[in-house]
Amino acid sequence: MAEYKMPEINSVIIAGNLTKDPVFRQTTNGTPVVNFSIASNRRFRDKNDEWKEDVCYVGIVAWNRLAESCRDKLKKGNAVLVDGELQSRTFKTEDGSNRTIVEIKARRIQFLNRRVSGSGSADQQAEDKDEPTTFVDDNFDQLLSPEDTNINTEQ
Repeated sequence: MAEYKMPEINSVIIAGNLTKDPVFRQTTNGTPVVNFSIASNRRFRDKNDEWKEDVCYVGIVAWNRLAESCRDKLKKGNAVLVDGELQSRTFKTEDGSNRTIVEIKARRIQFLNRRVSGSGSADQQAEDKDEPTTFVDDNFDQLLSPEDTNINTEQ
């Protein structure tokens, strides 16, 4: 019988609103990184056919130009669409115990809130408002040193 190999797929697309302002840092070699959490709502009908709502809170990490764009454009309450992959990391807490978290490493983030620009014509401002902005991450893996892979140990 033929052996089957499990496909290596790790892809997430999720929409939600930021629960607080993004936290921006730079690694020891200057690589920009930003962390934030989103709340993603799900509506469903329960067994009594009544509408209920469930909220899922998800951590997001973005690197390089994507991190800088998030720092400059996002704040608490903003709506985003995140395309990325799940990653887990383990770190030591202040009391010495190990903690593992799962978060989304963003490849692309679409800012869903309308932008309001302070300059330009009224037509240009209207055009800016109607068009969501997408920023694409560039590859950062080759830029990281071993100590940079554990950037968020203080969470």
